[in-house]
Amino acid sequence: MLYNPYPLLERALLSCDPDEKCALADEVSAAVQQSGVCADGADKPLDFRFAGRPAKPDLVAPSQVTPRKMHTPEGYAAMLHAICHIEFNAVNLALDAAYRFRLMPSEFVRDWIRVAKEEAHHFRLMRGRLKTYGFDYGSFEAHGHLWDMAYKTAYDPLVRMALVPRVLEARGLDVTPAIRAKVEQKGDVETCAVLDIIYRDEVGHVQIGNRWYQHLCAERGLEPISLFRKLISRYDMFIFRGYVNIEAREKAGFSRFELEMLEDFEKSLKGG
Repeated sequence: MLYNPYPLLERALLSCDPDEKCALADEVSAAVQQSGVCADGADKPLDFRFAGRPAKPDLVAPSQVTPRKMHTPEGYAAMLHAICHIEFNAVNLALDAAYRFRLMPSEFVRDWIRVAKEEAHHFRLMRGRLKTYGFDYGSFEAHGHLWDMAYKTAYDPLVRMALVPRVLEARGLDVTPAIRAKVEQKGDVETCAVLDIIYRDEVGHVQIGNRWYQHLCAERGLEPISLFRKLISRYDMFIFRGYVNIEAREKAGFSRFELEMLEDFEKSLKGG
């Protein structure tokens, strides 16, 4: 018998308790893996401006996040907290994709439920590392840019797939190796192991976003690269920031041709 995941997805999304949210993500993932997705549960989803989150961390504009030196104990913990915050938002992003775009094929719903479970695992692991240093999730301020983009793309799964996995999450593939190198310099072997897990899984998550973006473009008769460039311009987003991890992006479904075109496009936007 197929399983209707949407009531549990809604509870997980709106839960403000990180432990409960992660536990519910695990629960709905296990149920879907065992039974599959029941399309009969695809009634109209509740619309909401904010996903559930704890009272802390305080959210500020990205430019107002207090800069801290990584060589200080507090600065190092703040860096771990920033990753922890990204992973918490990633749980909500994946849950929302499965919940909000329920009229997509059931495989889409299953994919993003699985991603939610993996992101919950990442969050728990990084939160554990943060606690090792005497802090917890909420000990530092953070910004809400990731979830803001989720709500801006809530009207269309194609736009969501284009701009969240293919831009925001793909940037993690670019920056994680440099972060890991700094962590390794500090001798923090345990956190390096967590970053390795996150990096491995994120390649798969971006790959899922790429696959469904291509699927939706084909379904609507749209050319994916030119459309992506238009969406980047419309939403005033940077595709790349600094180092571009070509190898990881290719593994995640970007072609070398596409990356070269986008890099040229990025340079033109910057006047380069």
